[in-house]
Amino acid sequence: MKPVTLTTERLVLRPFEPSDAPAVYAACQDPDIPRWTAVPSPYGLRDAEQFVGTAVPEGWRDDTAYTFAVVSRADGSLIGSMGLVRLTQLRAPERQAELGYWTAKEHRGRGYTVEAARAVLRWAFGELGVERMEWLAEAGNEGSRAVARKLGFHMEGTLRAKLVHEGTRRDVWIGSLLPYDLAGDTDDLAGNTDTADGTKAAGTAEQGRPTAGTTPYLPCPR
Repeated sequence: MKPVTLTTERLVLRPFEPSDAPAVYAACQDPDIPRWTAVPSPYGLRDAEQFVGTAVPEGWRDDTAYTFAVVSRADGSLIGSMGLVRLTQLRAPERQAELGYWTAKEHRGRGYTVEAARAVLRWAFGELGVERMEWLAEAGNEGSRAVARKLGFHMEGTLRAKLVHEGTRRDVWIGSLLPYDLAGDTDDLAGNTDTADGTKAAGTAEQGRPTAGTTPYLPCPR
């Protein structure tokens, strides 16, 4: 897929560039990032250069991960990384993706992660045709779960021994978000999901009703 750029009130979500490597390297020195994500530890400048120069472009080209650099519209500083990962089920009939993110320590607590994620979610549901978005995090990652809950993800439980991290199997929390979960909330979404060519990314269907071509959903009776 050709990379796109999204904008919100305070942020620009764009493809990573080689010049971002020093900022990525600096952000990933925070021990919380490798502790709770797949970022390796120790993390060197060469790792950052490989990430921005090879891994991210290949993800877009091969449709395996759509990763954005989240930067401030005010000063261009790197806020974090946000994207869709594990895209093997993006195509029909599954139409699923997973939201992943990390935020630099000095930018946490200001609502940037939620703001960026809402733009990506609207783009994913409206432009990519995603019908189920998943969020996964190692059990205990309260910061990531707090963001997911603010976005409206429904917590679905714990996947036992799902993740191997530093040689140990660990439990994983899982949540999901459907396009209908955003219905009636579009006025609260921060900013605009403008694409690189200046057009608006499509939003969710009015009142949460499926748009033409979506797969019917039959919930389990409660």
